[in-house]
Amino acid sequence: MIVAIDGPAGAGKSTVARRVAGELDFRYVDTGAMYRALAWLALEQDVELDDGRALVALGRAHPVRFSGSAVYVAGHDVTVGIREARIDRVVSAVARHPEVRAHMRDRQRELAATGDAVVEGRDIGTVVCPGAGVKVYLVADETERARRRSAERPEVADEALATDLRSRDERDAAQMRPADDAAVIDTTRLPVDAVAARIIAMVEAKSPVGA
Repeated sequence: MIVAIDGPAGAGKSTVARRVAGELDFRYVDTGAMYRALAWLALEQDVELDDGRALVALGRAHPVRFSGSAVYVAGHDVTVGIREARIDRVVSAVARHPEVRAHMRDRQRELAATGDAVVEGRDIGTVVCPGAGVKVYLVADETERARRRSAERPEVADEALATDLRSRDERDAAQMRPADDAAVIDTTRLPVDAVAARIIAMVEAKSPVGA
């Protein structure tokens, strides 16, 4: 089964997806990390971010791979590096190219097809895995999303983080909508355990774990 978890930055996708995948012993596919890793590599190798073809060529030459929760590209462990503010500022510019999205979509489908998986991103339920058995779209109010990012990035001013979130929402607007059959969960006041439990219950309702 594929569990698709979508939503904006700060809604809790990564944390919840990891928890669900761990509880169910499913593969975890962080599609956002794949775009971030490509952006990181493009900056490192001075590839123009407005050149979609060059970015695709870079991605094909150096496919992102996962090992547990670690992310690797071109022989580098970029697990921490892809979460830096400089990547936040450019990742949407990388992801906006149709050819980049097509390349990533195909790779994400390959990863998801290897077995039971929890896949999270912006358009998993609508584009990448429209046939996912369980689809969830997480939301949270802007203040809470900014607070969460601030907890992750204490070195960045709160005002700057809030501005960045709004900018990213605007850039990602084309991808940010729930699938028609997705369950929308507002995580603003819900602990991670509660959100994960809801999703696990959906999975069990579709295909009882251990059956």
